[in-house]
Parts: sequence; C-alpha cells; structure tokens
Amino acid sequence: MIRVQTEAFDVNAELEKLAAGNPKIGGVASFIGYVRDESEGAGVAAMTLEHYPGMTEKKLEEIAAEAHRRWPLEASLIVHRVGRLEPGAPIVLVATASAHRQAAFESCQFLIDWLKTKAPFWKEEETGQGKRWVEARAADDAAAENWTQKDPAAGPKKV
Repeated sequence: MIRVQTEAFDVNAELEKLAAGNPKIGGVASFIGYVRDESEGAGVAAMTLEHYPGMTEKKLEEIAAEAHRRWPLEASLIVHRVGRLEPGAPIVLVATASAHRQAAFESCQFLIDWLKTKAPFWKEEETGQGKRWVEARAADDAAAENWTQKDPAAGPKKV
C-alpha cells in the first residue's frame, strides 16, 4: 500500500492493518523518519516537503514492486507526508511483512534507501538563516547504490 498525504499517521494502526488476517506473516520490520530540529549545524524550525502528485505515487509503486520481486514479502507499506512539518513530526513510515525476519529487515532497508534517492520529493528547511533546499547526500546515494550490487532474487553474482 502506498499513500502520500498531509495528515499525520498512527504507526500502530498502520502496522496492525498491514499484518491483519494474514497468518503467513512471521515478522514485520518498520522504519519511521522524523523531522529533526537541526541540519548541517543549523537549527530547523520546520521542513516543507513537496512532490508531483501522480508521479510520486507511481515511483513509490515501482520501488515497492522491486522489493516484492527481490524478497518473499506478504505485504509492504509506504506512507509519506507532504506539506509543512515541524521538528518531531513523523515524515515517513515504511514497513514490510514476510514469513521470516531477514526478508522483512532487508526489504525495509531497501525501500527506505531507494525512497530517499529515487522518489520525487523536495525538501525545504526553515532555519535561522532563512529557507534552503535540502541537497542529496552522498551517503544516501551510496546506500541506494549498494542495493544495485545485491539482489537476493537473482541468486549469487558471478565473478
């Protein structure tokens, strides 16, 4: 399930819905991202997240489909907020459900790594020095690139 919304979400309710009625699920892994009150040494009063409706959801669906191709998942969830958010507010919830924990852990990490680098979201921070757009981070790009090197569905890599 994919949702992009301005409203806050209830993590417990979302996770309960994800696993409800499916006795094949043995584990659920999740990641919740929050707005921080600091970025690159500057205080952050708020962050505004923008996106292209339709394009964003399509890209998130593609990312989720890739996770389902790579791992034996029973379910996955991406909820991403947009609009103006203050420090401490949840931005994103990513969750995966599988029969076994390893698939749930790995696929959850994959989803957030690819979401951070491939989904069309733009972030603008409000700091004491004014507003500034958040640039892509090399560490996020490296984390996403790591997943192009390993694909559990493809089997061992030939050297």
